[in-house]
Amino acid sequence: MEPVHPEFAPDASLDRDEMEALQREIAERAVFRDDFEFDSERVWPVSESGQRELGDTAGGDSDAGDSPVVVGVDQAFLDDERAVSALVALRDGEVIERAHAVAPTEIPYIPGLLSFREGGAILSGFRELSVEPDLAVFDGSGRIHFREAGIATHVGVMLDLPSIGVAKNLLCGRPAASTDGLVEGERVAIEADGDVTAPDGTVIGYAVQSRQYDSPNRYINPLIVSPGHRVSAATAADLTLSCSAGYKLPEPTRLADKYADDLKSEIGD
Repeated sequence: MEPVHPEFAPDASLDRDEMEALQREIAERAVFRDDFEFDSERVWPVSESGQRELGDTAGGDSDAGDSPVVVGVDQAFLDDERAVSALVALRDGEVIERAHAVAPTEIPYIPGLLSFREGGAILSGFRELSVEPDLAVFDGSGRIHFREAGIATHVGVMLDLPSIGVAKNLLCGRPAASTDGLVEGERVAIEADGDVTAPDGTVIGYAVQSRQYDSPNRYINPLIVSPGHRVSAATAADLTLSCSAGYKLPEPTRLADKYADDLKSEIGD
């Protein structure tokens, strides 16, 4: 899969001001509303018992018809100079393809500029995919970002691919209510504040409780979910919950995370 907008390529040779200016351009091009053709109700299968199905092994032959292809994306670092991007494509809950790519990390980690460190490997990974994805789920932020252009937005806009970002921690913005003690399936809106370029109070994503313990002595923090491109904030939260199959992480990124760890063990040396 080749970029539709190569002019937004994450160029690590830019200085910080230039990177931030590029992110503002990307945010202006991003579409933070539902603009996709697939049936969101068919993103993840539900068993007869009402439980979400877990992803099967690669090569599953599903009679899925028009079920969308969902790609989970995660990264791992092989060493101080190389990142590996891991992509797992699923249709109807079954893994149909895995792809990866290794690329140099040309800049250190800088909060808010993650796509310039990891974006090259991710784009190379998409070039290795033979299937055409309908939706990408990234381990990282989308609109919940200082300039509304996290890695899910940056790559989503470049590929013009519906995308969402699923992060483990809140980068910016403020929860509209307390996120403590949420029960499984609950969500709390994340609103733009003075650290975000969106108008104050704009809902830029959600804290989503994908899983929770029954015991009051054990607690799982919510995921931080935001639209990347061509998906609304509410739909991004819905899709994340629909892809959760008994784990905290949605199944596409959980499988991509596992694949990234496997790749690190295989080629890290």
